[in-house]
Amino acid sequence: MRAILRLLLIACVVLLSVTGCQQQPATDPYLQLSGQTMGTTWSVALRSTNTSDLAGIKAGLHQRLDGLNALMSTYDSSSEISRFNQDSGNDWFPVSEDTARVVALALEISRLTDGAFDVSVGPLVELWGFGARPRQSSPPTSEQIAAVLAAVGYENLELRRDPAAIRKKIPQLRIDFAAIAKGYAVDLLAHYLDQQQIEHYLVEIGGELKMRGVRNDGSPWRVAIEQPLDSSRKVAAIFPLTDIALATSGNYRNYYEENGRRYVHTIDPVSGKPIQHQLASATVLDPLAARADALATALMVMGEHRGRQFCEEHQIAAYFIIHHNTEMTSYSSPALQGLLEQR
Repeated sequence: MRAILRLLLIACVVLLSVTGCQQQPATDPYLQLSGQTMGTTWSVALRSTNTSDLAGIKAGLHQRLDGLNALMSTYDSSSEISRFNQDSGNDWFPVSEDTARVVALALEISRLTDGAFDVSVGPLVELWGFGARPRQSSPPTSEQIAAVLAAVGYENLELRRDPAAIRKKIPQLRIDFAAIAKGYAVDLLAHYLDQQQIEHYLVEIGGELKMRGVRNDGSPWRVAIEQPLDSSRKVAAIFPLTDIALATSGNYRNYYEENGRRYVHTIDPVSGKPIQHQLASATVLDPLAARADALATALMVMGEHRGRQFCEEHQIAAYFIIHHNTEMTSYSSPALQGLLEQR
């Protein structure tokens, strides 16, 4: 599973680090909920005027998260995706509407990015020692990479929307929603809060965010992007945001070194190898957290130069932090600059 760059939430919003539901003192303008899901944590901050039924809201959030885990967890052998991966046939495999939506978006982003994002990349991630299996004593050979690449490729996955089903073109295909499911879960929780007529909130799962409305003082929510440092935490940038989602992907904490060479966890689905460039982290802002999640991963695969061109061509609101020897520089896409000027 890819490491997720944690975002620091600032300006009066403190996300709880313990599981549970807690009513804050009357002097605290926010109600805060938190828990565990998808191998990480989730948190929701609400303005205290939003609701009086905090326990009911949390139960509704939990219900939706548990439902998604039952569909998309690769650690649960009975989940919908695990059963699809175990199926070696090429018949249509019926899936839920949630799974169909995620597959549809994943295929859209895969085509848009020329395969930089690919939900079938999991076997390559495992080959390079970043999956559930123990890492082998040396980097994989060209022959091993080629053999696994033969089982990878989004073009080998087909989607049917009515009735919802997916199908493999090759029996060994496996899919993994690690780089899109958390964003989709954020969107799902935000939609639930909208249905409850909650107008001001911030939802976070594993560092992926979506916010609506404003803070208690009427100003936008403020989100800090973390400086990509191996051993310390510093703020690189602060964005005032509302009615938007945000996701960040980075490489600086999930890697290993062999014979003086660093291998990072982001694998290029086209070459089958870990990326080798100077882009340290990529943050994407988008109305959909799932789309931001997938695009941030794709941009990390592309790297600084190709990523810049892609953002400018497709009007992607993105923020890069780039390694330059011992220093770091940043890049804000024109779409991001325009979005922030509107805030």
